[in-house]
Amino acid sequence: MDDAAHPDRIRRGAVAFIVLIGTVSLFSDMTYEGGRSIAGPYLAQFGASGLLVGFVGGFGEFIGYALRFVSGYLGDRTGRYWPIMFTGYAFNLFALPLLALAGGLPVVILLLLLERTGKAIRTPVRDAMLASAAEAKGLGWGFGLHEAMDQTGAMIGPLGIALILGLGGVYRQGFGFLAIPAVIGYAVLIGARLRYPARGRLIIKARLPKRFDFGTAYWRFTAAAAMLAAGYADFALIAFHFGKAGTMAPLWIPVLYAIAMGASGAASLASGSWFDRRGMIAPAIGLGLAAFAAPLVFLGGFGAAVAGVALWGVGMGVQNSVLKAAIGSMVRTEERATAFGLFDLVRGTAWFVGSLLLGALYDVNIAALAAISVLFQLAGIVTMIA
Repeated sequence: MDDAAHPDRIRRGAVAFIVLIGTVSLFSDMTYEGGRSIAGPYLAQFGASGLLVGFVGGFGEFIGYALRFVSGYLGDRTGRYWPIMFTGYAFNLFALPLLALAGGLPVVILLLLLERTGKAIRTPVRDAMLASAAEAKGLGWGFGLHEAMDQTGAMIGPLGIALILGLGGVYRQGFGFLAIPAVIGYAVLIGARLRYPARGRLIIKARLPKRFDFGTAYWRFTAAAAMLAAGYADFALIAFHFGKAGTMAPLWIPVLYAIAMGASGAASLASGSWFDRRGMIAPAIGLGLAAFAAPLVFLGGFGAAVAGVALWGVGMGVQNSVLKAAIGSMVRTEERATAFGLFDLVRGTAWFVGSLLLGALYDVNIAALAAISVLFQLAGIVTMIA
């Protein structure tokens, strides 16, 4: 093959790798997003309060982000990206189906936290590998495509749970159903490792970061993302509110979560492409709209809840595609896993603190919860654009 065709061959291989890892994410999200769609009401069945739900959701996200720094640093230091991914996906995929067997609130909380731990372990090395592949087509496009596939699974999983509930099933049966996509997702991951064994060696560690000197833009962007995270209500608290306030029947909660995931997938594709062409301005519009999700879901009726959950999904899609693409463009290839992990450590800490605050406010003053959520997110958007 001549040299002119060589870049095309590289791009085709990169796209194929992104699609294959996206397929893993599709089945993974069917599993854990299906479970998370009913985690709030499930906790309520065991007598959890709004503060406890906020704590579990926030602490789970804190673990899910904080441990990414350790995982990313180890990935860059050892180059063992595939083994780290396999370990993380094992926890991430199989913790939630075990909720079907949970006998008490402590076990439910433990399994929910184990799922977030697994996601923390596998995410930064996966993102570093995706970033290396996506450079051939554009970081925004690559992360946008992956996120769209990811959110397709995140939409299918909750709909499967809704179908089970609609047919008269209970939450335990829904969690048991999630074992099916979990097994399929792990099998596809094994296939990806066999098909692309060298992808884990694409990121050659030239030197370890000693002072995390990623530049001023990196740290300002990280601070902005932390503000966004602090104001973003976890869906466990949103679902808890829907059940407690009687906003809708239990069947509709996973359906709305599926709507959010569909909106997230569409927003990730669009915002990723906009980022490659025009930078952060266009995605910031999506984040600005999403900032008003909290007043709709916590203060409105059924119609407002549907609109609010859709906006919540748009915000998640923009954050999970554009923020990663932006970070990937700011740092050197050999330090990406560490940079992703450190970014997520700061972001996860802010999410935890914010979730505790929002959960506490829920038990005291829901209007104040909505106002604080909006203010934190708008502050993050202004910082990000600046």
